[in-house]
Amino acid sequence: MNRRFITIIMLTFAALLPLQSQVKTEVKRPKIMGVAHVALYVKNMDQARAFYKDLLGFAEPYSLKKTNSDELTLTFFKINDRQLIEIFPEKTPDIDRFYHFAVETDDAEGMRQYLASKGIKVPEKISAGRTGNLNYFVTDPNGIICEIVQYTPNGWTMQNLGKDMPDTRISRHMPHVGIMVADLDSAMKFYRDILGFKETWRGSSNGTLLSWVNLKVPDGDDYIELMLFDKEPSTERKGTMNHICLAVEDVAASGKILQGRKLPEGCKLTTAMKTGINRKRQINYYDADGTRVEIMEPKTVDGLPVPLSPAPAPKFVKKNFKL
Repeated sequence: MNRRFITIIMLTFAALLPLQSQVKTEVKRPKIMGVAHVALYVKNMDQARAFYKDLLGFAEPYSLKKTNSDELTLTFFKINDRQLIEIFPEKTPDIDRFYHFAVETDDAEGMRQYLASKGIKVPEKISAGRTGNLNYFVTDPNGIICEIVQYTPNGWTMQNLGKDMPDTRISRHMPHVGIMVADLDSAMKFYRDILGFKETWRGSSNGTLLSWVNLKVPDGDDYIELMLFDKEPSTERKGTMNHICLAVEDVAASGKILQGRKLPEGCKLTTAMKTGINRKRQINYYDADGTRVEIMEPKTVDGLPVPLSPAPAPKFVKKNFKL
C-alpha cells in the first residue's frame, strides 16, 4: 500500500512539472528612494545662472561640453547631495522648457528588467553616463520622460558628497516636481500600479474638477505632483504647471532673503506669499524662461492634514497633444 501511495505521489508531481515550468518568475521591483533631479531647457545660460546660482544661491559644481568643443551641453546646480537641477541650452526657439525628471533607484539594471516585465519600453542594456552614474530614460503614458538613476561609488554624485552646498542656498531640499498630465488614469497605472508610488493627496482649485494628485515615491518621502487640465494650456501656463518645489521652514523669512538679492533680468515678478489649497504657505518665483519655482513650507499652517477632494478628474479629449 505504501509503495502504491508513493507511486501516485510521484506521478502527480511529474504531471505538474510542465505546468510549473510555464509559470514565469515575477521580477521584483527595486527601490525608488526619491526625486533625483529635474531637467529644463533655457534660451540663455547666463540668465539661468543669474537665477539658479545668484538668486537662489545654488552652487554649479560641474558642467558637460560637447566632445572636443567648448560648447556647453549641460550644467548642474546642486540642491543637496542627492538632488540637482539640470539646465540644458534650448535646441530650438520656443521649445517646451520642461525636459524630464529623474528618480533614484538602488538597482538600475534590476529596474530595467522589472519595467520590461511590465511591458514598458526600456533600453536593451545600460551603462554609466558621462558623470559616472547609471541612467536611462523611460517614457510614461502621457509622454513625460522619467529618467532612472543609480548613483555609483565612482560617479560624480558620490565623489562630491558634502561639497558644493553653500549657505547661500535658499533651500536644502526639493520635495517634489510638478508634471503636466492629460490622462490621470494612465498616469496612475504607470506610477502607482507599476512603479509603486503611493497617493497621498488630491486637491481641486475650484471644487468642480480635480487639479492635483500627489504621488509619493515608494521608498522615501519625495513625491511628484500630477498637474491636471482639460484644455490645452498656453506656453506661459505650461511653465507654471511644470514646476519645481523647494522646501523652506519659513516662507516669510526666505522671501525677505530673496528680496535682498537681485531679480535677474527677464524674470517676471514673484507672487505675494499665500496659503495654497494644500494649506501650506508659499511664494512663487519664475526663471527667465517662465518655469515656476514654488518655495513652500513642508507643513500646513495649522498642522492638520488637508481633506482629499472628491472632485472628478478633468477629461482632456484633444488627440495628438504633445507636452
